[in-house]
Amino acid sequence: MKKKILVTRSSLPPLEEYVDKIKGIWDTCWMTNMGPVYQELEQDMKKYLACKNLELYVNGHMALDVAIKALRLTGEVLTTPFTFASTTHALVLNGLTPVFCDIKPDDYTIDEDKVESLITKKTSAILAVHVYGRPCNIKRLREIADKHHLKLLFDAAHAFGVRVDGEPIANFGDVSMFSFHATKVFNTIEGGALVYRDDSLTRSLKSLRNFGIESPESVVQPGLNAKMNEFAAAMGVCNLKYLDENIRKRKHVAEFYSSRLKDCPGIQMIDFENDSRVTWNYSYFPITVDEKKAGCTRDDLFEGLQKENIFTRKYFYPLVPDYECYREQFGRCPLPVARYVADRVLTLPMYADLTEEDLERICRAVLKIIR
Repeated sequence: MKKKILVTRSSLPPLEEYVDKIKGIWDTCWMTNMGPVYQELEQDMKKYLACKNLELYVNGHMALDVAIKALRLTGEVLTTPFTFASTTHALVLNGLTPVFCDIKPDDYTIDEDKVESLITKKTSAILAVHVYGRPCNIKRLREIADKHHLKLLFDAAHAFGVRVDGEPIANFGDVSMFSFHATKVFNTIEGGALVYRDDSLTRSLKSLRNFGIESPESVVQPGLNAKMNEFAAAMGVCNLKYLDENIRKRKHVAEFYSSRLKDCPGIQMIDFENDSRVTWNYSYFPITVDEKKAGCTRDDLFEGLQKENIFTRKYFYPLVPDYECYREQFGRCPLPVARYVADRVLTLPMYADLTEEDLERICRAVLKIIR
């Protein structure tokens, strides 16, 4: 039986470093409620992201939920159909109506040229996603949001460590949400963060994550239990030290795929070198399969690789509007580009510890199946 190669794998710091970091928890018995390790991670991340305002949460979804509540969004929110379930669920569960805008065929982010035609009197915000860590057209979306007096939120779950013109991607938009799930480029086991511009949001963002409590005798609003615990924060403190090294290793993986698969018929890949303004984090390596040129479908490739004990992911498939829970309301949305990509996209294994032997085996299998 060939060694199993998974689509992703968590990055972990040296065990002794993590154990040393959590020893202090036994000394204080302070395991949650914004303890000293939480505060250490918060300061480390502010420094890394060069940002003024940052709050940590138990996970990215709860962070996004809190942001929506704090911004008091109403009515409709323009967003992308090509995303993880969390993006849309957070809107719907806050009583908002997602309005899906099609994506661009080259980078799979929301098509800024189609956004304005969807804005109505009910629109309160744009929620865009930096898909696979590829930045949206930040400048154009900001112009549209300002013109129509809308809030601009970025789901940056995939984009921690990405920079545009040297500026951390966290510092664009009104609020950016990050996920630190175990499989992300940077993880805190589970975790999330919000980076935001408006200082006046601080009070609400802090209280919303802790049941609306501001002090032992003051509860200012209905809130959630969305606090990051000390063990997760400790993992973050340790992992942050190795983030740049892990991104460098992931870059090597991306370059290996690009070199070996560049002449493979019917395969379209991200060109990471096509925009010198962007510093990438190489969070995913998606390909799309043109069945006419490749001689096989995306599903054929998915199943063929699985037989070789190589596991990939149809990410994102199906489109959010085609989920069972949304199909009746949104299933007929005209989204030709997003549906084309969703039917053909496949993310190849991507993580820092992939060996040259693993990469050669993956590429050899892809070429064998397609040829």
